[in-house]
Amino acid sequence: MHRLARTGGTAGLLRWLAGRAEGWAGLVEPDGTVLHAAARTAGAMVPDVAGLVAEGASALTERGVQAYSVDTGAHTALLFPLTVFSPGVGDPAGPVLAVVTPRPVAAGLSMLLADVVLPLSLCLQAETLERKRRRVDLAESRGREAVLHLLMTGQLSIAQQVAGALRPRLPDPVRVCVVECSGDGRDEVARVCVDADGGRSWIVRCPVYARHLILVMPAEDAEEKPPEPGAAPTDETVAARVGDCVVGVSEPVPLADTATGYRQAFHALAVARELPTRHARFGVSPDPALVVGPAGRRWADELLNPLLTHVPRRAQDPGSQELLATAASWLAFSSHATDHLKVHRNTLAARLRLIGDLLGLDLHRLADQAALDLALRVRATPAPACTPEVPSSAPPVPYAPGTSMAAGGLDAILCRPAVRDWADQQLAPVLGAEETLRTWLRCEGRLGPAAAELGISVPGTRKRLTRLETVLQRSLLRPPSARYDLWLALRSRDLAAAA
Repeated sequence: MHRLARTGGTAGLLRWLAGRAEGWAGLVEPDGTVLHAAARTAGAMVPDVAGLVAEGASALTERGVQAYSVDTGAHTALLFPLTVFSPGVGDPAGPVLAVVTPRPVAAGLSMLLADVVLPLSLCLQAETLERKRRRVDLAESRGREAVLHLLMTGQLSIAQQVAGALRPRLPDPVRVCVVECSGDGRDEVARVCVDADGGRSWIVRCPVYARHLILVMPAEDAEEKPPEPGAAPTDETVAARVGDCVVGVSEPVPLADTATGYRQAFHALAVARELPTRHARFGVSPDPALVVGPAGRRWADELLNPLLTHVPRRAQDPGSQELLATAASWLAFSSHATDHLKVHRNTLAARLRLIGDLLGLDLHRLADQAALDLALRVRATPAPACTPEVPSSAPPVPYAPGTSMAAGGLDAILCRPAVRDWADQQLAPVLGAEETLRTWLRCEGRLGPAAAELGISVPGTRKRLTRLETVLQRSLLRPPSARYDLWLALRSRDLAAAA
């Protein structure tokens, strides 16, 4: 009995009781509702067992006794209240152990049932508490996921309000860390992370990638007390202690730029996969939104204005903020945005069609995707951070082939000297050997058409792009991908060469 309580729980004890009684055993509510049940064999059917047990449970509750039996012509129902809240004292509103056995009742069966009440009660309590613990864990996990979603969409004040009920406090500035675990090891890795940094990091199970943990960690601050001598940063400690995980870490960013930090950490993760240390930090690389200048801000505002001013026709239709969040999530996670936004794929497709119609963009084309991604990032960047405007006498250039008229002003932005310098920095690692990259981007980032155009196999193309990920220190094949930045950089370079 005690062995079953430890290993099989309520279900194991009930199966054992059904076998000993050669009939049926179950837990029922006072109104006769069956909570758990087991029968000895399919052939050992008891006529109208539900009615028989309901009758006995009702009588037991009404009389307030510690045991009750109901006899029929061929069977006897034995009922005992479980001591759920106070051992030895039956709860009138608690569940009842009911056993239906053939007549005559086997010798010692009643005593056996009286003995099993306590371990069965403890099993039921333990299982109830475990279900409640799982609900609490799920609620906390969803709460942390909601805070991360708010941070990723720039809703800082709301994120801080929601985070106030959880611990730890959101740090500012931060480093974002993405830990890729193997199998189902996220819970164990999360415990290692808490132990490594003393619980100072905000740890979230990634809603998009089932093997990823996202850590929002306090950034190193020169004014703070330096760490203990020999103490390694949290991200390096996790990579060293968990032998099969990979870690990517962002630069220090303000809390409001958590989305940028996440992209950086994801790119660093792609590099870390190819390193023996399984750990990498994002290299210094300016965001294109920082070099577009005031003209770029005006272009972004003009492009996004139809979306920003959109008023839904019906109350249940998505508004401008929801559409902006959908666009940002889709550009970052592609089809995985359904997991990030918790929407059906048909809902995502309908929203994307509406966004494309409002902005005059063809979101099936990489050129328009890159334009929208840059516009959203410019809008999220504080205006003073942008590079000042430099007067230029260069004549206007036409919009990029395949790019919609709504995004046509982008070429003028890509001709700015600061943007050209940024583009040269992005492409420097692959200068003179960018055929695979150009072909892949020209084929809208699709492996099959790119492989056909290059005249090699799809696995061969994937291997080439994987090597480029290491050279560029950016993720290409898995979203968030650097393909938008690379398309912008190549377009800027081509415009400069044609000038």
